[in-house]
Amino acid sequence: MFTGIIEEIGIIRAVRRGVHSSVLSIEAENVLSDLKIGDSVAVNGVCLTAVSVSASGFSADVMHETLDRSTLGALAPGSRVNLERAMSANGRFGGHIVSGHIDGPGVILKTRRDDNAVWYTVETAPAQMHYIVEKGSIAIDGISLTVAEAGETWFSVSVIPHTAASTTLGGKKSGDPVNLETDLLGKYVEKLLCSRPAPIESHLTMEFLAQHGF
Repeated sequence: MFTGIIEEIGIIRAVRRGVHSSVLSIEAENVLSDLKIGDSVAVNGVCLTAVSVSASGFSADVMHETLDRSTLGALAPGSRVNLERAMSANGRFGGHIVSGHIDGPGVILKTRRDDNAVWYTVETAPAQMHYIVEKGSIAIDGISLTVAEAGETWFSVSVIPHTAASTTLGGKKSGDPVNLETDLLGKYVEKLLCSRPAPIESHLTMEFLAQHGF
């Protein structure tokens, strides 16, 4: 589990591609302080497992499903990525519940400055928009943000200078793809409401109650 509060920007140093998979080698600093093989790290919002750790970075396998669902397949040496370690049990929950399981891609339609903030408008498929609500939470490339506006095929977020400077979002422009993870709680609530079993037929009648003194 993650919070969407980015710890640092890492640099892709190497990409080893397989037929339908890849191995990313990522230069990092802050996330290495207690990182061990087998630990989870969100890379641009995608939960990956560290398979090797060195003094200057770590490597992670990326499987076929992940490449299909995210923008990680477009990464190349020199690409900048948002990094966050899994939340510790004694940590502050500064963002929102982020699983690191990407729902699908979005594309930045436009940006505009609003005094000290920057607005980003993102287009995505109706399947993603179904779970995106105004003032709800959204993770864009792993960054915990609040939906300020929402239409049928787009939504907007307003980003403060610290977030823009501390993440890769500050360098994004119109046409750039991003990873999106919608609200996990909304998906579970919908699943439970739509899959409730049919009510059990009761044989309890007023006549039965009267016969037994009720």
